[in-house]
Amino acid sequence: MRILCANWYGTDDAVVERRHFPDVDFILARALEGESSPLPVTTRNVDAIVNYSPSADLAEKPDVFPNVRIVVRAGVGFDNLDLRGWGARGVPVCNAPDYGTTEVADHALALMLALRRGTATYDASMKREPRLGWDYRAAPLMARLKGATFGIVGLGRIGLAAARRAAAFDMRVVFYDPYLPNGIDLSVGYERVNTLGELMSMSDVVSIHAPLSEETRGMIDAKAFAVAKPGLVLVNTARGPIVDLDALAEALRVGRIGGAALDVLPKEPADPDHPLIKAWREGESWINGRFVLTPHAAFYSPASLEDLHRKSVEVVVAYLRDGRLTNCVNREFLKA
Repeated sequence: MRILCANWYGTDDAVVERRHFPDVDFILARALEGESSPLPVTTRNVDAIVNYSPSADLAEKPDVFPNVRIVVRAGVGFDNLDLRGWGARGVPVCNAPDYGTTEVADHALALMLALRRGTATYDASMKREPRLGWDYRAAPLMARLKGATFGIVGLGRIGLAAARRAAAFDMRVVFYDPYLPNGIDLSVGYERVNTLGELMSMSDVVSIHAPLSEETRGMIDAKAFAVAKPGLVLVNTARGPIVDLDALAEALRVGRIGGAALDVLPKEPADPDHPLIKAWREGESWINGRFVLTPHAAFYSPASLEDLHRKSVEVVVAYLRDGRLTNCVNREFLKA
């Protein structure tokens, strides 16, 4: 069995994959600065492809790989794969949705705390001015969490894990997810709302846990911010393009919302010339204590990374050896 590891980002030689699957031949095609990397002709005769990039697709079209029987996205999001194109060839596309659930949920709550408890603000303030910064009033978004409303966009695995953590802080948890069946609110014990606007208008914190699709792309836009509860803090650990960064910058600048904490951006790494990123980097007074950025790291821990590599290949092996298809995301496009 030959597996092409496309957009490989590791510095190792697929140590985890080879340890768990010693009889599989892994071919590594390294990524080039986040872009789809041209693949040599020798990589085309493979049985499966695992794409390790969250953003870059394969440089070649599906028909370039005549023997491929399954494609796996090593991660949760699969918006960068040609679901229709592979489906037309009868090739299933799958993902690995269950490798870093706790890490992302932990990170979302940590980002909220960075602003609502001022941890990031205090650290930065004292670093700039050790004496003047020694001031509990330095955090502009400080607020009691007990009784505050924690709104969730997308109550899947990670959204539900984040909900449980917020509830442990004695927060009221509400969620918006039009794809969940009726009655799910009764089974999970959280309050459901029917529109994004309703969620934005009632939440003190909104945490995004939705996949990127044509429907969710740019859904957190000027319209959403216009109805936001004053002082709202937005947290995004899902996909960058879900949030309109220009609209977010304007909402922060005019005080329409209180703050934002992002682990993902529409363009990664961060564009230093974007007005929001530039203001944050230069420490402009209006944004201090109101914006936190981390480098698409919510998924990461050494344990989750090992799970990601192992589980991604497990999906391939289960299908090619046992005929068992798991985590398929393009069933609607598969030929009969």
